[in-house]
Parts: sequence; C-alpha cells; structure tokens
Amino acid sequence: MEILRQTDLTELVKRALAEDVGQGDITTAATVESSQPGRARITVKEPDGIVFCGGMLLERTFSLTASAPAMKRLAREGEPLHRGAVAAEVDGRLAGLLTGERVALNFVQLMSGIATATRRYADAIAGTRARIVDTRKTHPGLRAIEKYAVRVGGGGNHRFGLDSGVLIKDNHIAAAGSIGAALERARRLAPHTFRIEIECETLAQVEQAVAHGATSILLDNMSLDDLRAARQIIGDAVILEASGNVNLDTVRAIAETGVDLISVGALTHSVKAVDLSMRIAAA
Repeated sequence: MEILRQTDLTELVKRALAEDVGQGDITTAATVESSQPGRARITVKEPDGIVFCGGMLLERTFSLTASAPAMKRLAREGEPLHRGAVAAEVDGRLAGLLTGERVALNFVQLMSGIATATRRYADAIAGTRARIVDTRKTHPGLRAIEKYAVRVGGGGNHRFGLDSGVLIKDNHIAAAGSIGAALERARRLAPHTFRIEIECETLAQVEQAVAHGATSILLDNMSLDDLRAARQIIGDAVILEASGNVNLDTVRAIAETGVDLISVGALTHSVKAVDLSMRIAAA
C-alpha cells in the first residue's frame, strides 16, 4: 500500500506554492508587516457538513511560507464536522499565513471533498458484503493524497499504479487474442504476489475467465441481473468487482447483487471540493 511519505508531501507543497506565489506575494508584502503575529481560523461552510481530511498539509504549507505556525486546534483525520465547526486554528506570522492560505485550503478542500464523498458511498452500502474502492482516475501528481483521502473516508484503494497489480482489460484481451491467452501470459510473467484480475463485459466472458482459472473478475457496465447471475455462476471463490454506472442512486442495488468490490472513479476524477473559509485575526 502506498503511504504518504513526508518528503513527497513537502515536495508537493513546494510545487503548489511555487505555482501560486511565483516571485513573491506582492499584496501581502504591501499590506502586512513581516513579523506581525496573528491567528488563522478555518471553518466549515458546507450546509451538510464534511468529513475532514488533509490536516497534515496545513502546518506543512504554513511552515514553508515562514509563518512559524503553532497549531492550536486541528480536527482529526476522518472527523465529521458540521457547518460552522472550526476545522483548524493556527497561530503564526500573519504574512506567512496569508501567503499560504490558498494552497492550504486547496489541499484540504479537495481531500475533505474526497473523504466526504467516499463516506457517503460507504454508508450507502452498509450491511452488504461489498466495499467501495477507488480507481486510477486521479488528478496528475495528486494520486497519493487523493487515494489517502479515500481511505480516510472509509473506502479502499485499487491499484496505486500500473506497477502494483495486474488488471487485464478489453484492449489487453484484444492484443493477446483471447481471454485464455491473456490470463496464461499474465500467470507466466506476473510475480506470484500479484493478484491477477480480468475485465469481463458479458456473462459468456465470465464463464471463459473462470474456465481459464480467473480468481478475480471486474464486471464492466453489467446490468443488475447480470451481476447477480455472475455471482451465481462462479459462487464465492472468485472476487467480483463491479464497475460502471455507479452513483449514490445506484450503488446500494449494485452492492445487493453480491459483488465484493464496487469501484467508483467519481470519488477522485470529478469530486466536488468542500467549502471551507479561512479568516485572519491580528494579535
């Protein structure tokens, strides 16, 4: 499992600050004394509340903008926060707090948005055997923090990258010539520690995959009836993942077909960032 490495987080924040600050924060330099102390308070504006995520990037961001931050309050990762709740309070030099404001909020709003959306999906399928997982449909360069946010929200991670698992999709099957040939090549070349999953679009393909020894099958854009039939065909020995046409209106019914995993690309590729506000008070 990929973890959030401290050096990686620092480099991520540095890149974000370089993009936003450029040669310097002209407005703050013109209006705020460099040594002036103060406090920043970050509050929740979402009407339905949020699941908080990304707090570790707040102090890191403000440290890199020379605010000498001292965290007075920081919500726990995964903590539900209602509208108006204080997610964080940080003391430090006002100039640094102001310079880092947008980058800090961008990170936490995105990560909390992912965690909040994931929690809603996880809650929607509670009591079934299924688990919500993400995909590789992440924003370039932000995969580690986005997949972390999915875990904070109660979901699981699919492959982190192409080097962390075997997933044989329709184009791989076409290139190999058949489901059987694709599975055989994968078994010959993949390390024994890797799970081999193959994508199927029809029940006929499911039967072929099982006949050739598949132990994990991704059921792509199948109807509810076909999802149930796939489980009946193969029993419980094979891991079944449902993908496609998944949203909060459909996910419960998909879970009740008996699949083990439901992958949701929308958790990361089209998630709505939550609304947080940062207000400054001079000391």
